[in-house]
Amino acid sequence: MAEHISENHDEHSHHTEGEHHIVSIPLYLMVFAVLVVGTILTYFTAQWDLDWIFPGANTLLALLIAFTKMMFVILFFMHVKYSSKLIWLTAIAGFFWLAIMFAFTMQDYLTRSAGVFTR
Repeated sequence: MAEHISENHDEHSHHTEGEHHIVSIPLYLMVFAVLVVGTILTYFTAQWDLDWIFPGANTLLALLIAFTKMMFVILFFMHVKYSSKLIWLTAIAGFFWLAIMFAFTMQDYLTRSAGVFTR
């Protein structure tokens, strides 16, 4: 009876051994370089006045850079790229929920008047 249990345990340990993906150090260094360059670009975006394009262009560019950096962190450092479909679904659901929260916040912000706050 004990031999049967140990055989099942060995088969299970060999089955789960190949499921983990090892990310190479050069790939981590490349992602780190992308994050550093993104941080530097965010700094320069804050220094330049891009309102001649349209009002809020600086904010839009900074958010695009931040979104790109966030995707690299989620895909590589959090190993979502190499995970199952359920993990992908969970990550996408988190983005969907964040979009809902931003939509509610912006709806509240944009519908307020620019009045003076008095006591």
